[in-house]
Parts: sequence; structure tokens; C-alpha cells
Amino acid sequence: MNPQRTPVFTTVIVILSVLFFGWLVNKSYHPTPKGFATVTADPADFSEDQRWKLTAEGRAQHLTEMQQKEEVEATTYSWVDQPAGVVHIPIDRAIELTAHDLLLKKNNERHGNKPACGTAKD
Repeated sequence: MNPQRTPVFTTVIVILSVLFFGWLVNKSYHPTPKGFATVTADPADFSEDQRWKLTAEGRAQHLTEMQQKEEVEATTYSWVDQPAGVVHIPIDRAIELTAHDLLLKKNNERHGNKPACGTAKD
């Protein structure tokens, strides 16, 4: 008996398939970042409000500014909609008020009292 030899065409197809699969896996695990400026990017190609993305210093400064803005928003009172009476309050105060309301609700339910809000029915 002669052992059968694999045809050359089948061998080439198998090798190409393995190479393609390896390339595909490499692309999926190491994608090319999109939307990031390359080292050779010309600042004139970007709008003024997007130029901060070009350098590490610009990104660090932008991050610092965003963190400062968020800190102010999280710790101060301000009007959201003054005519409607909607106010922005610091997060710590909001947590205190919510915890107090939930404690009152729990105590009212435990003692069989109706919640303080709403109208009494006759």
C-alpha cells in the first residue's frame, strides 16, 4: 500500500487559512486606536476645541479642569431652574436628606402610620 499524499493545493489552503486566522486574532486583540492624533499630526488640521488632545500636557490640563468643575458641582448649591424651583444641592446633603426620608418612611410603616405626604381621606 502506498500512503496517500496530501495534494499541494490543500496544503496551501490550510496554511493560508491558519495565517489568515492568526492575522484576524492579532487585529481583534490589538486594534488600531481611532480618533487619536498621531505623532506627526498637524495642529492646524484640528479645530481649536480639539487641539488639547494632541499632547500629553493638554490632556492632563483638560483632565484637571474637568475634575475641578466636577468638584465644584458636587459641593455647591445652584439653581437648575429657578422659576420651577429646581435646585442643585451638594451630593453629601442629598444623601443625608434621602437617608432621613427613608428612615421616616420605615418608621411610619413599622408603627402603622400613614406617610406624612398626601391627603387624608374621610
